[in-house]
Amino acid sequence: MMSETELRTQKAVSLFEQGYNCAQSVFMAYADIFGVEGELAAKLPTSFGGGMGRLREVCGALSGAFMLLGLKYPFTDVHNKALKNENYKKVQAVAGAFKQEMGSYICADLLHIRREAQHYVSADRTKAYYAERPCSKCVRVAAEIVGKEIFSVSE
Repeated sequence: MMSETELRTQKAVSLFEQGYNCAQSVFMAYADIFGVEGELAAKLPTSFGGGMGRLREVCGALSGAFMLLGLKYPFTDVHNKALKNENYKKVQAVAGAFKQEMGSYICADLLHIRREAQHYVSADRTKAYYAERPCSKCVRVAAEIVGKEIFSVSE
C-alpha cells in the first residue's frame, strides 16, 4: 500500500504531465490539505513555473513546495518572529534536501542553460520535451520532500 506522500507525489507528476507547470503540480497535489482547492489551487502558483515566469531562477517545483510550507508554517503576526524563523528554517531544509538530490535548486542549472530570462512563450509539451528536461524528476523530488515535511509530526 502506498503512503499518502507517495500517492500525492504521483499526483504531482501526473498533473505536470497533463500540462500544469512545475509549481502548480507540486502545490495542487497537496493544497487541499490546507483548504485550497480547485481553480484557486491552480491560480496561486501559476507565475512560479519555469523558475518564476521562465526567468529560470528558483525551480518552480520547489517554489510550489515553499508555498505549501507557508500554509503549514504560516507567519501572519508581524510580532511573532519565532514563526517567521520557523518557516524560513523549514524552507531552507527543504531547499537543502532538494539541492542534495538534484544538484541545484536553480532552474537554469537544472536545465543546463544560461541563467537568463527566456521568451515568455512556454514550450510545447512533447515526448522530446519530457525526454530532454529533468522537470518531471524535479516535480517528483520536490513533492516527495515537501510531503514528508507536511506529514511529519511537529517537533
